Amino acid sequence: MSEFQSSLLIIALVVVAAVWAYGWWQQWRYRRTLNRIEPPPVAAGAAAQEHGAAPAPEREHFIGAGAPAPCTLLDEQTDYIVSMTPKFPLNAQALARVWERRFDFGKTLRACGCNAANGTWERIIPESAPAYSELRIGLQLVDRDGAISATRLAEFRELMGEIGRKEDADMVLPLADDAMERARELDAFCAEVDQMIGLNLVCGADRPLFASDVAGVVQPMGMSLQADGTFHLFAPDGATLFTLGVSDGTPFQHHTLDQMRVTSLTLVLDIPRVSDAARRFDEMTLFAMELATALRATLVDDQQVLLGKGALEQIRIRVASVEQRMVQGGIAPGSAQAMRLFA
Repeated sequence: MSEFQSSLLIIALVVVAAVWAYGWWQQWRYRRTLNRIEPPPVAAGAAAQEHGAAPAPEREHFIGAGAPAPCTLLDEQTDYIVSMTPKFPLNAQALARVWERRFDFGKTLRACGCNAANGTWERIIPESAPAYSELRIGLQLVDRDGAISATRLAEFRELMGEIGRKEDADMVLPLADDAMERARELDAFCAEVDQMIGLNLVCGADRPLFASDVAGVVQPMGMSLQADGTFHLFAPDGATLFTLGVSDGTPFQHHTLDQMRVTSLTLVLDIPRVSDAARRFDEMTLFAMELATALRATLVDDQQVLLGKGALEQIRIRVASVEQRMVQGGIAPGSAQAMRLFA
């Protein structure tokens, strides 16, 4: 074989090898796109929850020193999260169809992205201007209205798949069945601990109070009337500690305080939405006693039975029990997670 023929043979072999390598790379890349279906990475956390331990922290795709802080907006325990890694950074407009349909799925939808310019994770809203090298879009699985429906979750998953195909992005689409099982378990847990405690103040039908009298007493004690028609006592961080409203649900309104009369008021502690719930109950009890004295009212339970020291202690035990159950389930009362689930 001549030197020229040998050269041609070598070139041909190189070309064949290159074509084969390119085809293998294309297949490998294709398997990583929408056909790449992985179970949600919270199996370890779910197992830990069954044993009363807090779930393992969410893992990000970044490893090593200098890695960007994770997306704390979403949580694997409470959200169905789709991860999206495009070839080239994308801005919020890539999710235009998601924004258009964000109210169609029946649950809160949030998105965050790794800013391509500075490597930090931040919340994405329709008006966000930066480009993102990685995006995470989450649909909340449970709230006080119950668990997400399988149909709506499937619609969201399908929509995200279509967006991923359009953008030719690598996707991680968790299995819908696994997410629905997690949603049902979480909903059952939330139903178990979703408790509010009420302390009633009865003035008597023969001596009703003007709402303005109530406002005149509770406002100097730190409460303020809010849009929901109840007075709120706020913590320094702005979180509601407990509320005061008319027992029958009639809202207080600024412009009718002078005309409105009430005979029964209720202080309410929303256990899942306050940190250190047992201590907050103690504070609410002291507040109720001061208020009862100021308004010449009687502190009673829902059956109009006088609330004595023993009864109040039993209620406190119940509050502490719910608080402990939530901590064991990995969702601390008053935490960002709890505020979302019990909204």
